[in-house]
Order: sequence, then C-alpha cells, then structure tokens
Amino acid sequence: MSKLTDVPKRILIGRALRSDRLGETLLPKRIALPVFASDPLSSVAYAPGEVLLVLSIAGVSAYHFSPWIAVAVVVLMFTVVASYRQNVHAYPSGGGDYEVANTNLGPKAGLTVASALLVDYVLTVAVSIASGIENLGSAVPFVVEHKVLCATAVIVLLTLMNLRGVRESGSLFAIPTYVFVVGVFIMIAWGAFRGLVLDETMRAPTASYEIKAEHQGLAGFALVFLLLRAFSSGCAALTGVEAISNGVPAFRKPKSKNAATTLAAMGLLAVTMFCGIIALAMVTKVRMAENPAVDLLKDGAAIGSDYVQNPVISQVAEAVFGKGSFLFIVLAAATALVLFLAANTAYNGFPLLGSILAQDRYLPRQLHTRGDRLAFSNGIVLLAGAAGLLVWIYGADSTRLIQLYIVGVFVSFTLSQTGMVRHWNRHLAAEKDGAKRRHMVRSRAINAFGAFFTGLVLVVVLVTKFTHGAWVALLGMVIFYATMSAIRKHYDRVAEEIAAPEGPSDDSVRPSRVHSVVLISKIHRPTLRALAYAKLMRSDTLEALSVNVDPAETKALREEWERRGIDVPLKVLDSPYREITRPVIEYVKSLRKESPRDVVSVIIPEYVVGHWYEHLLHNQSALRLKGRLLFTPGVMVTSVPYQLQSSEAAKKRARKRQDWNAPGAVRRGPAEERAKEASTPK
Repeated sequence: MSKLTDVPKRILIGRALRSDRLGETLLPKRIALPVFASDPLSSVAYAPGEVLLVLSIAGVSAYHFSPWIAVAVVVLMFTVVASYRQNVHAYPSGGGDYEVANTNLGPKAGLTVASALLVDYVLTVAVSIASGIENLGSAVPFVVEHKVLCATAVIVLLTLMNLRGVRESGSLFAIPTYVFVVGVFIMIAWGAFRGLVLDETMRAPTASYEIKAEHQGLAGFALVFLLLRAFSSGCAALTGVEAISNGVPAFRKPKSKNAATTLAAMGLLAVTMFCGIIALAMVTKVRMAENPAVDLLKDGAAIGSDYVQNPVISQVAEAVFGKGSFLFIVLAAATALVLFLAANTAYNGFPLLGSILAQDRYLPRQLHTRGDRLAFSNGIVLLAGAAGLLVWIYGADSTRLIQLYIVGVFVSFTLSQTGMVRHWNRHLAAEKDGAKRRHMVRSRAINAFGAFFTGLVLVVVLVTKFTHGAWVALLGMVIFYATMSAIRKHYDRVAEEIAAPEGPSDDSVRPSRVHSVVLISKIHRPTLRALAYAKLMRSDTLEALSVNVDPAETKALREEWERRGIDVPLKVLDSPYREITRPVIEYVKSLRKESPRDVVSVIIPEYVVGHWYEHLLHNQSALRLKGRLLFTPGVMVTSVPYQLQSSEAAKKRARKRQDWNAPGAVRRGPAEERAKEASTPK
C-alpha cells in the first residue's frame, strides 16, 4: 500500500487490527441492541404513518381501525420474537434464517431465504436513509431539494463508519438510538399525562384538515382488502428482527443467552413505541394522505403542491411538546439520526450473511475475508453500492421504496420457522428424556404458530403489495437466487475439475521432454540473463526465438548472435504483417501438436521499472504474450526479471514505507512492548 492511499485509509477507518484481537470487537448487550435492533426500533418513525396513509384512501372514518391494526402488528411482533428466541439457542453460529432453512429444508430453501434477506438488507438501507432524509428535510430545505445527493452522502458516511469495525460503529450509534427511544417514551408518557390527568386537548398541525377519500363507503371485501393492505404496511415495524439471530457470533459470551435477551428487549421497546405513537396520533387527530397536495383539504380547498407532509411522529411530537420546544427539537433530531443509523442493522447483517454464503461457495470468496478492522469490508462496500443504486433509481422516495419492503423478510420468517418445526421433529424422534421433550414440544408449538402466522402475513403482503412495487423485490430475489446458484455451480465445476485423483494421472506423470523457448528481440543483458537461466533448467531442447518484423534488425541480430558464439540455436519466425504475438503462439502450438506429451516452457525476459509511467513504455509485448499463452494447454510461462536503475528508487520507497507509520498506526509503542505491558501483573 503506497503512502498516498495509506494516509487517508488510516485516517478514515483507523489502524489495522490483528486477527487475534477479534474477541475485543465482541459486543455487550447495551451496544448490541442499537447495533442489531436499530432498524425495528426506528421503524416506529414511519410504520404508523404507513398505516394511516393506506387507511386515508377510505377517508378519516377508516382511522378508527388503526388501533386494531396496531394490535395485530403487536401480536405478530411477539410471535416472531418468541420464535426467534428458539432460533438463537438452537443455531448460535450466526447463520440465522439461512442456516435453519438450509439445514432442515434443504439447499434450495436456504438459498431462497438468503436471497430474500440480501434483498431486504439492501432495502433496509435505502428505506431508512430515504425516510431519515425526509424527516431532516422538514427542518432543512436544502436536504429535500437534493434528496438523492444527501442520501448518497449518508450512505458513504455510514459505510466509512462500519469499515472502522462493528464495536466502534456500535459505540457511535448507541447514543442517538437511546436518545430516540427515551425521547419517544417521554413523549408517550407526557402525552398520556396531559390527556388523562390534566385533561388537556392536544392537536396535531393537520388536525383541522379534511381528507378527500378516494373510495367512499368501503364495505365487504373492499374494506377487508384495505385493512389487510394497511396491516401489511404496518408490518414494516418487524423488519430487522432477524438480524439478531444472524449476528449471534458478534455477542459476548454467553452468546445465545445475550442474543435472546436483546431480542426480547427489542420486541418490547418496539411494540410499546409503535402502539403509543398510533394512540397519540388518534388523540391528536393526525391527518395523512398518499397524495397530500390533492387529497388534504383546508377549508374545502386542496392544500396545494407547496405543502410538505411531515411524518406522524413529527406531528405528534409537535402536538405533545409544542412546536420549537427543546424536547421537540431533540426528538426531531434523534429521529432523523436514528433513521440514518437504522441502516446499520443491514450493515451488520448483510456482510455477515455474505461471508457465510461465500464460505458455502454461493458468493465470491472475497466476501468471506475480514478487512483491516476485522469487519467484512467487501460485503459492506457491496451493500453500500447496491443501496446507493436503489436510492438513485427511486429518487430517495421512501413512499415508493417502502412498497418493495418486507416481502423478503416475511419469506425468510416463514421458511425459517418451518425449518425450526422440522428441527424439533428430528430431535424429538431421538430424545428420550421427558423434561427435554416437554421443552422441545413447547418450542415446536411456538415455531409452528410463528410459521403459520408469518406465512399468512406473507400471502397478505404479496396480494396487497404486488402491484404497488413488491414485484421488484421478488425480481431481486430471483436475480440473487440465479446468481448465487450460478456461482455455486461454477465453484463446484472447478473443484471437480481440479480435484486430485487417488491414483496416477496425467498431471502427476512427468512429461516426456521439456522444450524451452527463450523469446528475444535483441542481444542485451536481460536476454543473456534469460538464456543463462534457461540453461540452468537443463531442458531436453533449448532454442532462442525471435520474430522478424524488421529485416534490418533481424539481420543485425543474426550477425551478432554468430559473432558472440552463443551456443543456443536461434530460430527466427517470419511475420509479413508485422505481428509478434500470433507467430509465437502458432509456433508453440505446433510444438505441442508434434509431441503432445512434451511440455513447452516459454521464458520471457522482462524489465523491472520503478515508476508507473515506465510500465507504459516497457513489457507490453510480454504481457500480451503471457495473456495468450495462459490459454494454451501444456505451456509453462516463466518471467526472468531484470531490474533497471529506476527500480532501485522504488525499492528505497518501499523500505521507507515499511519504516513509516500512518496516523493512528502506532499509539502505545511497538506491538512487542504492548504485549509485555499487557502480560506484566499490576
């Protein structure tokens, strides 16, 4: 790594960490909660609004259904949390839904779950950041005017923070997440006190508006369909629940117990905040519309395109705390910030799942490697790129993006819980202990109910959201599935092709002869060194090979060859079209054709230079030849380097880089001294 790139890299992501310090990056529960649960916790900032937006299609009269929808979401949340508590105990290795489905339902089900989760993680980043931009835009007009640019900037910032490592990013994210949670609870408590004890009237800024219903007097199947669609939108509050089961390895010991505790705390906090905001929205008479410029009416007239519709949580906070008050500003800032940080759930889930899939040969192996800060850097960068592309395509519009949401997560919920039922069935068949069997039966019942309920919700989501954008998420899942299947087939094919046989084979049998060919253009030091090396190889036959592109130069080469008395035969290939690569390739192939059991060793002298621009001036023919010869069976290519004077300068630069320390690379002296300090008793 050159100093030019090392300086900014160390400033941005910090000094590299040794592999044996991986244990230092494990998370306590207080940090794991904001790291892995920031998505479901922050979803209360937009999930209630999505419920009201859908209900507004039937007008204000449909709002009285929102508490029942909230109850259904709460029941679903507790069901999912209870189900996943079984998962983290049964499968603590971090595979989560993918491992459960892959182990119990087969590779195809596992790959389906993995595809669904990868899509959902990308959408988590896009939706959370787009929603955060919209919340921030209500206070800062510049953000709304440049939504895509600002959203992209936030993605870049989050990417850099996560590249610094899970523990450091978790510490940074903990404060705003807890400020948001505490702020929402204060808002709920103060709103309840004002309404129930002080009997004060709290009114949202939109309380005086009317809603122009798109469909008046809905009843029967149409009303049921509307309520199901509102319920499916409210289920956005459940996104990210599975991230804890995928991130069990990142917890401190006892990992499963700490993960299960964190999961329960997350579920309790999320449902309380969700219900509280829905209740306050009803009390303060919040009004929302899918097309506010037309459907929101003030004094009987459309409010117009200049109106900016603030989120439900913002309107409730204004009604409870008062516009411009200290608590209102703190909660507004914390809401915008925590929505940005909610994407961190995906930044921890996507790279970890990508690493497991890469280990199983479904994704490129580079995703399995940890970076300088012991984070899965390649997965983090891939997630950022995919989310950035989605934000650009959809113009950072959370309303459009959220229609793609939650399909993937309920696919993984359903298959995971179905897999857990089979898991318990398999263990019950072998278990004889009565107490353990009772525990397994209870766990199986929880997972069976979870599979049924989440499967039912999946059908609802697909039916109600398919034409509104869910088909894009399904298409993304199909693309991921096909891509990962193709990658696995490629790795399997390569593994089968290169597998070492038990008995003798052509690869282990020594070639009959080795025919060495030294490529030369003129006689100089690199040529003499290559010839000397070729003689050392003791090949069966050895010859020098040149291509005649300039008769005068070829004649001079022959004369000098004879004058020096070089004891290696010189063969010159004619090239009427002045090509170099093709005549050499054809000649090598002809040698192979004459003696298929012989090996042809092509030896190429190359210059070693010290500056990047010198590479443009040298070794171009050698590079082209090596590239073509790689595809020729039975041909070995050897480079014989010759260091030019400029390479000495490069060597000195490399030595300086070795002795130089980037900012932050050394903090308390050499590693040896730190190790001694750590081992010295205090």
